[in-house]
Amino acid sequence: MQPPKMLDCNFGPRQLWKIKIFLHNRKIMLLIGLTLTVIVIHEHLRAGKFWTPTQQDLNEQFYSTRRVLEAAESTATAAAAATGTAEYSYASVDMTKIWVGEDEHEEKPDPNKPHSLGTKISNWDELRAAWLGENRQFPNFVGPNKPRVLLVTGSSPEPCKNPIGDHYLLKSIKNKIDYCRVHGIEVFYNFALFDAEMTGFWAKLPLIRKLLLSHPEVEFFWWMDSDAMFTDMAFEVPWERYEDHNFVLNGRYQEVYDNKSWVGLNTGSFLLRNCQWSLDILDVWATMGPNGKIREEAGKLLTRELKYRPAFEADDQSALIYILATQRENWGDKVYLENAYCLHGFWDFFVDRYEEMIENYHPGLGDHRWPLVTHFVGCKPCEKFGDYPMERCFKQMDRAFNFGDNQILQMYGFTHKSLASRRVKRTRNETSNPLQVKDELGLLHPTFKALR
Repeated sequence: MQPPKMLDCNFGPRQLWKIKIFLHNRKIMLLIGLTLTVIVIHEHLRAGKFWTPTQQDLNEQFYSTRRVLEAAESTATAAAAATGTAEYSYASVDMTKIWVGEDEHEEKPDPNKPHSLGTKISNWDELRAAWLGENRQFPNFVGPNKPRVLLVTGSSPEPCKNPIGDHYLLKSIKNKIDYCRVHGIEVFYNFALFDAEMTGFWAKLPLIRKLLLSHPEVEFFWWMDSDAMFTDMAFEVPWERYEDHNFVLNGRYQEVYDNKSWVGLNTGSFLLRNCQWSLDILDVWATMGPNGKIREEAGKLLTRELKYRPAFEADDQSALIYILATQRENWGDKVYLENAYCLHGFWDFFVDRYEEMIENYHPGLGDHRWPLVTHFVGCKPCEKFGDYPMERCFKQMDRAFNFGDNQILQMYGFTHKSLASRRVKRTRNETSNPLQVKDELGLLHPTFKALR
């Protein structure tokens, strides 16, 4: 075996490649320089020893030489790049060679076997109570009227179908992390599809059930769609209000129970307690979710029974409204339809009014004056097409992100230059005693985050 060369020991392959390109270009430039020198001397001798060049002659010669040098350098660089940089270019990567085995050994569901989310469990409250008793270091309440909460969100394991979608998913999860850090909430971000039959709208159900059974220490699970953002960083959910309820959604009782409106509530942001009741409703809810004929037939039923619903396959929101409206005696007592604040706030109602809110109101209200959540229903930032013009959606998502982000940045003395700008500016000067600085909203060390 040959000993390693000196350069190989001290530089990586990328650095070695750059050195080789540098030396290669210098050789080419040296040859070009020698050639040009010969040409210039030849022209001077041919013109005669008594010829004196004018300023115009010198300028033309200078710019001609410069064009030759630029063209030669560009050609040399392009040639080197074509032969040496392909393996370092993202554009040359064939992702099918990286994402191998995507479809191998995929489980095929038995069409004759009824679908379920998992093994039937009937004594979860007893099992959970015993676990909490044995593991007191993991209490389900971290303070008076302060339950342990896990925010659950996620997106497809595949890259977005449009080139900018993943950037907006990143903004969305950054926004959620900020709110949860301030409010002492943990975050679970999911890429995995836990049940091949429960895709699209329905993927959240098997995920939440798995987390519920795996985390007995969590009292409430907060589901939030990837296209929803927190826009009131100071609003604390009134947890004590839900002491006797297990399921909290943004909605109106009359629209769900009397009118059976398919938009009577929204499942893009909801709270679900860790208990047997929740396991039971998840099992009932999931019956309309399996891919194929079941979902298609359920969609026809929901379109027929729910007011204003268009014709399409069953979705989780319509299915839940139908269950609550037709089985109120089974579930209604434990469901709280919240409309005192915006657990879900439709983006088109709010985003153009942010400047008005800043002028007249303040964070911490959570309602129509300063919504807790702004939900971009219909924008579909990860898809090729949405239900609204994509340019408008992305602009408004930027505004919503910056609106919420300003409430975080103010803790550190910064704010966005405008709601449309990614750039920030200082709002206060540095001080020699930073611990005396109090942020305007009191979010650095809020009382609702303190552990008892």
